[in-house]
Amino acid sequence: MPAPHLQIIVGSTRPGRRGHAVGTWFHDLAVRHEGFGIEFVDLAEVGLPLLDEPRPPQRGQYDHDHTRRWSETVRAADAYVFVVPEYNHSYNAATKNALDFLAKEWAGKPVAFVAYGGVSGGARAVTALIPVVSALKMVPLSHSVHIPSIRTAMTSGGTFESSPGLDADASAMLDELRRLTVTLSALRLGDPVG
Repeated sequence: MPAPHLQIIVGSTRPGRRGHAVGTWFHDLAVRHEGFGIEFVDLAEVGLPLLDEPRPPQRGQYDHDHTRRWSETVRAADAYVFVVPEYNHSYNAATKNALDFLAKEWAGKPVAFVAYGGVSGGARAVTALIPVVSALKMVPLSHSVHIPSIRTAMTSGGTFESSPGLDADASAMLDELRRLTVTLSALRLGDPVG
């Protein structure tokens, strides 16, 4: 069986963001983990406008090329990890917009979060995301990675400096995500789980 396809989706799109550096750290860790085939998806590069489709995404009838491209990208994955900042006790608008563009493409697939921020380490962003991804019929992991005091974890060169404890936490989340991905993939394909 080929390795499940994991998309690491960097949610922040603003200039000066730290999300790309955090996403790069998590990507490199996930590649070393060897449990998934990895794809790095940066919403700043995807370049979605504010939701502009005339019909609800549940129909899967898209008028715009950018939506069709986004649909193809998301459909290709078996699981997702969103790398998200905490803004004003919630998550950022670009992540919400990217989720809202689609529906069926997300359904039945597991999702986990690497969140960062100040004192809470992005915990409030994850708490706000859980009902959204659940409404899209995704299966959120109970285990998330939280990075508090993100400013102090950044080097002067703009890279994210992890710690052994954070690396271990992220690896444990990937283990849990792999188990859930294999189980849900088998169910989506109608294969017996065994």
